[in-house]
Amino acid sequence: MSSGGFHVHGPHDHALEHATHGHHEAAHDEGGAMTNQIAMFTAIIATVGAIFAYMGGATQANAGLYKNDAAIKKTEASNQWNYFQAKSTKQSLAEVSRDLTPNAEEKAKYQAKIDRYEKEKNEIKVAAEKLEQEATAWDKKSDAQMHQHHRWAQATTALQVAIALAAIALLTKKKWLEYAMFGMGAIGVAVGGLAALHI
Repeated sequence: MSSGGFHVHGPHDHALEHATHGHHEAAHDEGGAMTNQIAMFTAIIATVGAIFAYMGGATQANAGLYKNDAAIKKTEASNQWNYFQAKSTKQSLAEVSRDLTPNAEEKAKYQAKIDRYEKEKNEIKVAAEKLEQEATAWDKKSDAQMHQHHRWAQATTALQVAIALAAIALLTKKKWLEYAMFGMGAIGVAVGGLAALHI
């Protein structure tokens, strides 16, 4: 450079400047590609995560409804057993009355009541047992929905961790964090697949 501010480049200066500038552009392009890749991954995983979160909420609501249906059926079964017990008490009183009365006509009348109560008790017992089976079926459905809910929640959590890793990978530009992000995303999607398959 001269004292007048005129700068003369030598051939090596130009090559060095070009190599440095080109390397900077390559690094910028590589960083931009990484940024675009992580941004696309984050958008997709956030969308999938939102769907999984919705499914998790829906299965939890279903589990609550099914548990409520089970409780209703248990109450109905309990009412039937109470009715059964009332018929048993009436039958026992009719048996005592039949055994204590000396009159044959009265004995026959009490025996008819006893026979009727026995028939009614059998019908009530069948209805109560059917209601208990329905309650058990609703409980099993509720348990299955809760299991599925837990799977959706696990999948959503894994995807949230993947998104957090994506943010850290963007900030630090660490390749291993990008791999960890993809790994957690794959785990989240796999667990979501298990939830969808009711496994």
